[in-house]
Amino acid sequence: MIDLYYWPTPNGHKIPIMLEECGLDYEVHPINMLKGDQFKPSYLKINPNNKIPAIVDRDGPGGKPYKVFESGAILMYLAEKTGKFLPKATAARYDAIQWTIFQVANVGPMFGQCGHFLRYAPKKIPYAMDRYKTETERLYRVMNKRLSKSKFLGGNTYSIADIATYPWVKINDFHEIDIDKYPHVKRWRKAVGARPAVKRGLAVLEDVMKLGNPDKEAFKNLFTRQKKI
Repeated sequence: MIDLYYWPTPNGHKIPIMLEECGLDYEVHPINMLKGDQFKPSYLKINPNNKIPAIVDRDGPGGKPYKVFESGAILMYLAEKTGKFLPKATAARYDAIQWTIFQVANVGPMFGQCGHFLRYAPKKIPYAMDRYKTETERLYRVMNKRLSKSKFLGGNTYSIADIATYPWVKINDFHEIDIDKYPHVKRWRKAVGARPAVKRGLAVLEDVMKLGNPDKEAFKNLFTRQKKI
């Protein structure tokens, strides 16, 4: 059994998708980031970085509970645990790992900042808006080129690279991206989104998913309270 500490954000979505794809039993523990649950001492014992997602594998290494935080690390851990969605052959394995790290190091941070400055920043800062929108567009071009030559991001086999990236590309409208400009990404997005396990994973706490303007409490917990940690 996996304990999933989760809130429905693009980073959060990765893990229930992976759990569903792997057929693992899991129990959801909502971490309401809008209300500041991520700062509770009990949660900080699991994830000292006060972010989501995190897991506790009740049957971890040596049969003991094991905590994992950071979405990329969780995906790799679950892939190792189940032997799924991470190829065993060295070249194919590292193709998938490279594109997973591409998401963690590039897509997540840049798309996140793009969304922040386009949608959430209390003051419009043209330089920041242009900077992150331009970088988001560039990353779409990188993915589009890759997917013009490969069925999936990690290669011709569906992998954790696709699971990591799909939730961010799914919300292209939020980042003001015209998906029609990137036909290979559009083809890939449709294929990944049609997978039953992906649909089930996205449905976890779907009713509380919010991409609009947060109220004052939520804004503080999401953006300004962080400075005190």
